[in-house]
Amino acid sequence: MLRLMPVGDSQTIGSAGEHTWRYRMWQHLRETYGGPFALVGPRETLYDKAVDAPTSYEYADPDPAFPRAHLAGWGEGWLHMAPLIGEAVRTCRANVLLVSLGLIDLGFYTNAEQTARNVRAFVAEARSANPRVRIAVLPVIPNVRAESEEPFAAEVARFNELLAKAVADLDEPRSPLLLASPPPSYDIHLDTYDGTHPNASGEHKIAGAFAEAMHQAWDLGEPYALPFAA
Repeated sequence: MLRLMPVGDSQTIGSAGEHTWRYRMWQHLRETYGGPFALVGPRETLYDKAVDAPTSYEYADPDPAFPRAHLAGWGEGWLHMAPLIGEAVRTCRANVLLVSLGLIDLGFYTNAEQTARNVRAFVAEARSANPRVRIAVLPVIPNVRAESEEPFAAEVARFNELLAKAVADLDEPRSPLLLASPPPSYDIHLDTYDGTHPNASGEHKIAGAFAEAMHQAWDLGEPYALPFAA
């Protein structure tokens, strides 16, 4: 059984009233994947901005069939997830990780080189729990801060280079590591509600980036049908 764990920061956990790209991925796989699958993880909630805590279950679509499980946190990055991923993979029996991390690290905690080291630690911990785990990683999509702060934009670009190198170095047949391509039409002024966090079209495009990568590299599912003009 395919057991996918979404791992990420605020763009992945989402906030109260949102669908999240996790939901869009579930919809896509339900329509295109021929076998049984589940979204798994030790957490279920959305972030509640009103109380500044991840306590909300107010998903935009309350479909009880949607598996809300994930490992994502508002304000969390590679730095925070590397120590958690081994136990999460082990207890949730995850065999595919869909990872979108890095913006928080670069913005508040670590530089590009330090963040890349945490990527390698994350992969090692995940494989210690499941030596055959498959990992798809999305590069950091520059946000509105990168438009106004050239040093931050440079750190994002440098990290994405180091991320690509880490993926190439660590990829192995029994535990493939895949670098997804950023959504080619992603526009932070159209696909986010604040220059960072995805709106409905952004959710679809992030889910589509992971879906396209998994389909092309691992023959899982089918290409993602974007409901918005690309």
